[in-house]
Amino acid sequence: MTMSKRDTYTPDSLLAVAVRVFNERGYDGTSMEHLSRAAGISKSSIYHHVRGKEELLNRAVGRALDGLFGILDEPGAVDGRAVRRLEYVTRRTTEVLMAELPYVTLLLRVRGNTTTERWAMERRREFDQRVAELLKAAVADGDLRADVEVRLATRLLFGMINSIVEWYRPDTKGALDREQVADAVVRLAFDGLRTQAGA
Repeated sequence: MTMSKRDTYTPDSLLAVAVRVFNERGYDGTSMEHLSRAAGISKSSIYHHVRGKEELLNRAVGRALDGLFGILDEPGAVDGRAVRRLEYVTRRTTEVLMAELPYVTLLLRVRGNTTTERWAMERRREFDQRVAELLKAAVADGDLRADVEVRLATRLLFGMINSIVEWYRPDTKGALDREQVADAVVRLAFDGLRTQAGA
């Protein structure tokens, strides 16, 4: 019995192809025809695995969001002073972004045009809010400076982390490793945010 190309595709490998195409063309600019050509299988073979491209988008952004929200349940995010938990969440968010680069890149590019995109944007706001609460608690503890408004500090922190998707290419020669990037993000952010008392 010969194996068809459809049989060699798994939901995960199909998802990886879809995410690459969504990131290259934009979700709205991607058709099932584009996905079938990129995967080298027929559209009907794709429908064997998923109901359509929105299901692929849902799985992709869900994977990124699961990675981010999973951080908030890790011991380093729930135990200890707020500033230490915030540093931990910042480091781990950076690490998850780099480990799941194509998926987080797609998450950061959704615009709210579909039900899935609106759901993803709402979940992102929820994650940001949880981090902002940690930052606010660290300010109240006297460990972080109070002269920078919490929402602004949160936006600047995520702006720095999220910009990594624009330049981080782990497969290029001389690329920084994940630990170097995470260390730099934490050092730059918290050297600027920490009070002398919290140092």
